[in-house]
Amino acid sequence: MGNCKLLIKRLHSFDLPLPAYQTEGSSGIDLYAAIDEPVVIKPLERVIIPTGVALELPEGFEAQVRPRSGLALKHGITILNSPGTIDEDYRGEIKVILINLGQENFLINRGDRIAQLILSKIYRANIVEVEDLSKTKRNDGGFGHTGL
Repeated sequence: MGNCKLLIKRLHSFDLPLPAYQTEGSSGIDLYAAIDEPVVIKPLERVIIPTGVALELPEGFEAQVRPRSGLALKHGITILNSPGTIDEDYRGEIKVILINLGQENFLINRGDRIAQLILSKIYRANIVEVEDLSKTKRNDGGFGHTGL
């Protein structure tokens, strides 16, 4: 497991914990709801929840905002654009688009852990336009072409 430096700036909500790993082996850094009032997410409703922090990512990295498995399993709460991508040059507040795929209203309170942040190394492609692509056994087979 490699290490790198992630700079985190509190924008407001200084009473909330700094995003952190919950265990020694955690891959994701938990993000907290930095809301002033509780938010109810109705079934099939989507909301954007601020986290109160901004990041400075190491050069060559992105951050992916991913759902928390417990919220997904127990309540049907997930991230609509999962994983959300935070680019290396973004310095604004991290916000999370949550959706309720469950059948009951879900209440989010200030300080609830709503998502997790994963750092990932990025490789930038040199884009080259070509007339043809190499042939493979699969070629353009997709969308279940190999069966169930």
